[in-house]
Amino acid sequence: MTEKTSRIDRGYVGIPTFLRSRYCPDLSTLDAKVAVFGIPFDEGSPFLPGSRFGPRSVREHSLRFSPDGYQDMETGEEFLKGVVPSGALVDVGDVDIAPTNVEATFNNITEMTRAILARGAMPVALGGDHSVTYPIVRAFDKPLHVIQFDAHVDYEPFENGLRYTNGHAFRHIHAMDHVLSLSQIGIRGVRNYASTLNQIRANGGNIVSVEKYRALGVKEMLKLVPAGAPIYVSIDVDALDISLVPGCVSGEPDGFTHAELRDALAAVAAHGEIVGFDFVEVNPTLDVGTGATSYLGAHIVMQFLGEILR
Repeated sequence: MTEKTSRIDRGYVGIPTFLRSRYCPDLSTLDAKVAVFGIPFDEGSPFLPGSRFGPRSVREHSLRFSPDGYQDMETGEEFLKGVVPSGALVDVGDVDIAPTNVEATFNNITEMTRAILARGAMPVALGGDHSVTYPIVRAFDKPLHVIQFDAHVDYEPFENGLRYTNGHAFRHIHAMDHVLSLSQIGIRGVRNYASTLNQIRANGGNIVSVEKYRALGVKEMLKLVPAGAPIYVSIDVDALDISLVPGCVSGEPDGFTHAELRDALAAVAAHGEIVGFDFVEVNPTLDVGTGATSYLGAHIVMQFLGEILR
């Protein structure tokens, strides 16, 4: 009988921190390059709730990956090797949510992001609906460019007393003094209205539809931001085609394939200095039994981290 020398730790065993990284709830002790945190908030979703369970589900599916990195099967290159075991990537837990008090929750998001930045770590947020990007970006005090991968522009006017839904985040963000530019990649579908698109362009925003992206290629997309510039990236899971994301309330047809989004993110990581990113809008309550959307989300977050830390 072979003697057991280590834990087996299958994907359904263990406390679900992202990639089995060290749990560091006390931010005053944070000493890492990357701090993953969850924002289990979906009060900004005006249709179906459930994305509040996204951070936990994405973390659970990340347990299926090796905590010691992964290999590109074609090139043999290894990514994230030693990053988790060394403590360079940690999970700092979730933002405290104040149910029905959006302003208080958003203040908590901003405070946690600022605390992570103050410790010199790069914040990586798992949402939650897309409204949470606004309080994350306002936590930064240095100039940056924002690149948003999404099916929708999320730039709705402030009308009828509505300001904090998942359709308003980038109107807030684009108006911030430290946001040098806003580029929205993958926009498509019939729910992006001409009046809003025209206003974004009038305000200096860059809109790149899926069709335009495919026609011009990634090099043209990267011309929107100076090489080496600080970039915050926001990734809505509905940037992917609706067929790939059953666990998403706002999926649209004709979206990115996984390979297209993966390669676009890799190009952005190589082009600029990624100062933080979020991944949002996974809704496990709508997903298929295998948790395919959460699993795909864990892939995207892990692979983007691999490219950033390359």
